[in-house]
Amino acid sequence: MLGVILLFFRTLLCQAPGLAPVDTLPHALRPTVAPADTLVRVLPCPGVQRAAVGTILFLGNAVTKERILRVELDFREGDTLVVADLAARLEANRSRLFNLQLFHAVVVQASCASGKWLIVFGVQERWYLFPVPILSLADRNLRSWLDRSDRWQRLDYGVHVVRSNFRGRNEQVMANLQLGFNRKYELFYEAPGLGRRRRLGFGVGASYYQSHSLDYITRADRLVPFRADENFPIQRFYVMGGLRFRHTVQFLTAFDVSYHREQISDSINYHNPDYYLGRTQREYLDFTLTSTRNQRNTFAYPLTGQYAQVSLSHRVFLHGAAPGLTTLHATYSRYLALGHRFYYSLGLSGQARLTQRQAYADVRALGYTDLVRGYDEYVIDGRHYGLVQQGVSYQLLQPRVIQLGAVDNPKINAIPIAVYLNIFTDAGYVVAPHPLPQNRLPNHLLSAVGLGLHLVTYYDRVFTVEYTLNGLGQTGYFFRAEFPI
Repeated sequence: MLGVILLFFRTLLCQAPGLAPVDTLPHALRPTVAPADTLVRVLPCPGVQRAAVGTILFLGNAVTKERILRVELDFREGDTLVVADLAARLEANRSRLFNLQLFHAVVVQASCASGKWLIVFGVQERWYLFPVPILSLADRNLRSWLDRSDRWQRLDYGVHVVRSNFRGRNEQVMANLQLGFNRKYELFYEAPGLGRRRRLGFGVGASYYQSHSLDYITRADRLVPFRADENFPIQRFYVMGGLRFRHTVQFLTAFDVSYHREQISDSINYHNPDYYLGRTQREYLDFTLTSTRNQRNTFAYPLTGQYAQVSLSHRVFLHGAAPGLTTLHATYSRYLALGHRFYYSLGLSGQARLTQRQAYADVRALGYTDLVRGYDEYVIDGRHYGLVQQGVSYQLLQPRVIQLGAVDNPKINAIPIAVYLNIFTDAGYVVAPHPLPQNRLPNHLLSAVGLGLHLVTYYDRVFTVEYTLNGLGQTGYFFRAEFPI
């Protein structure tokens, strides 16, 4: 039945007279990695300037509950919609549904019936259960792993299971069973919205981590590992719970509280007494408030729109282990269509930390989550940092769909693909009050330029290969599995 519905919508949207092809839509309305049939159509309605919405229908949502979709729309039955604004209004709502990341494709059609709008949304659902084998490197990135003499022993294996759209309510269950060099046991549950309006949700989870190796200090701007084959130099446990305030799929606020217990071996404390400020164990509570506004045209590889996130957290150490720690982290990204298949992206991020005294484990700045590309083999520790990233992309291969004729399941037999050539430049700066003398990168400007090739494909996956020249005069090739800005 689902295949018949989708075939109907493909025929309806691709062959009907008067349909605007993707290339004629404004840049902000064009799909990127979505299949080419993700379009909007308004049937002619002669003599009608405005009309009330009579009926809203959803087709193809075999798993997803209809109320989950209805709450995303900014109009209801009975609302009056103007013909001149209808196409843009429908595209904005179609984009909201598509950016739930529950569907391969979303199509919408509006027509007049007895002086009222009949609006039909058609969706093609994704595959929602992903048991993924774990075979990963026990290091920050590929370059760091290659630099290790015991690299083949620094592998993790296991299984990572994600159940998206759980119960058809856009909830998510995630479990990790990871063995090998680093051991991790995790279970998380996320309900982004509950109730009739889906505005208030929650998340809970727990994690236990052990490792035979710990990077206990930074020398020459590189992490120095300590290995113990018979025991675990580091063990971490935490539980968390929080509330989610979901204004729309594009505007979210979260408040989380988590309890952490961390323990290091006596050897780590001996080699670096500042790791936990002279202690081998510490417990603390984290209180974090995060607000996110995501107005990108797609969430995987955005070409237009903007993204902003601000996170404020406060850490309270139990039993007087250390003074409190307050962290402010902010990110802003802007995406512009330049025309002729060229696109510009700008990313700004920064962090400020306030405390009287900081343990080594808490001085992470650039080289961990945020990175000046080309400095992958380095870490730059400090209290505060700023990062600027810019890029210009050219669309080498326009978004298209590869059909796997031998696969009958519509959830996995259509592979979207797009390819972009990217030129970029990064700059960053880390403020460190008292860096070790052998660490030369803190309190210095970091810069890099490079050329990248980006592949956007299945289930919002982005793969990049980059050639980079950094401010130290070093060059190299780097592989990543995410959009860098």
